[in-house]
Amino acid sequence: MTVTPELLLQAYRAGVFPMAEHRDDPEMFWVDPRKRGVFPLDGFRISRSLAKTLRRDAYRVTLNTAFVDVIDACADRSETWINHDIRVLYEELHHQGHAHSLEVWADDRLIGGVYGVAVGGAFCGESMFSRQRDASKIALAWLVDLLRRTGFVLFDTQFLTHHLASLGAIEITRAEYRAHLAQALQITAEITSAPLAASGQDVVQRNTQTS
Repeated sequence: MTVTPELLLQAYRAGVFPMAEHRDDPEMFWVDPRKRGVFPLDGFRISRSLAKTLRRDAYRVTLNTAFVDVIDACADRSETWINHDIRVLYEELHHQGHAHSLEVWADDRLIGGVYGVAVGGAFCGESMFSRQRDASKIALAWLVDLLRRTGFVLFDTQFLTHHLASLGAIEITRAEYRAHLAQALQITAEITSAPLAASGQDVVQRNTQTS
């Protein structure tokens, strides 16, 4: 079966997503986890040390500036589920306005980022990377802040890891996820409808008010 960008979007709306066994695997398969990781958008956890890093603003954050670089950085590890076809599909979704990346920079060097797919009021996070301490945490904090302000109600992380759990992510059942997704699909949200935060201090302050 040929997977097209349109089929990929239908899969997200049905609650499934693709993976490959490894980088050089020519095939991909659909994943529908029994347990799903999600970030409650009002429950993102910013530790004291992360808040200090965010307030320092010793970095720069952009949206949709280096999508291909972010996905390539996410795949640049010994084991990855991102094969060539998956990379091409998400790049096309990005060109169509459905896939987005948030980048963290130190001067002109890309040090962290996250990318995912938006369907209705759901943002389905795909992968993230970090080349410097706390860079992926910075990316997630800024992304959660932006999702809240642009009308999203569901932030899907696919699986729950210790790293994500430390930031407030939780695990729910497949049935619970599909119920949340069905509600999110009734909403029209646009990640580009509001600007990124003006500063890390703004991210921390709004998170404190929301949590």
